[in-house]
Amino acid sequence: MRIIFIGTSAFAVPTLKALAAAGHDIPLVVTQPDRPAGRGLELRQPPVKTAAQALGVRVAQPARIRDPEAITPWRAIAPDAIVLAAYGQILPREVLGIPRLGPINLHASLLPRHRGPAPIAWAILEGDDVTGVSVMRMEERLDTGPVYAQQRVPVAAEDTLESLEDKLAEAGAQLMAATLLRIEAGLKPEPQADAGVTHARRLTTDDGRLDLNTLSAVDVDRRVRALNPDPGVWIDVAGRSVRLLRGHVRGSATAAPGLEVMTANGRYVVEIVQPPGKQAMPVDAFLRGVR
Repeated sequence: MRIIFIGTSAFAVPTLKALAAAGHDIPLVVTQPDRPAGRGLELRQPPVKTAAQALGVRVAQPARIRDPEAITPWRAIAPDAIVLAAYGQILPREVLGIPRLGPINLHASLLPRHRGPAPIAWAILEGDDVTGVSVMRMEERLDTGPVYAQQRVPVAAEDTLESLEDKLAEAGAQLMAATLLRIEAGLKPEPQADAGVTHARRLTTDDGRLDLNTLSAVDVDRRVRALNPDPGVWIDVAGRSVRLLRGHVRGSATAAPGLEVMTANGRYVVEIVQPPGKQAMPVDAFLRGVR
């Protein structure tokens, strides 16, 4: 198949590689522009751009995907499908009719649960035992299109945003590669159920500010695992606000030492923190340096 691939984050990279390995013709990869990052604010290219260049595929990085000049070249390519995964912008209506088989999206949840931009984090925040990936046909509204296929992925008690993303990315790549062949053979998507719809809104720094008077130890643990590395979680230790990188609920299987803090329900053990402008360190090392 002739495919335009659209994606940005590391979640999309396995899918791009799987489609290339399957022998599909990918004349164009569309991704977000390079962004400044790190302390030096040096320009950093998206993971999908790095992967596309390694594959020898042409890359486009429009600032706004809704600008007409961004999508005009796509019609000349005449793709069989547009495959999208973790891009970061909503495609305009004009794109929907360009590919012969339509725009096909890989979403990191079992739709209709966790529609929206942060499904992986919300699976952890909500304490889901199982999440998954969905291959769906895109329509104008966000994540509401009919679904071609889904695959369930268990959520481990120790899963973080990064570890769960890695598992879902690999599962999604295999599911997308297999499902495209079925779509070409005539597979029709099924409408999403009306029941069970939830919205996984984008998380902010406010979500990472811990109020131990209202949150339980389980809630704190979920936030630490779901919000790192971005937007991050902060906690007050010895009168100072530090970034909380790792810990566990007291009494859980994890037996690492740390600082016990009271919550609204139960105790949470702080293990690794990062003071402003410094490297991550065990909490006991941080406490030794507090005057």
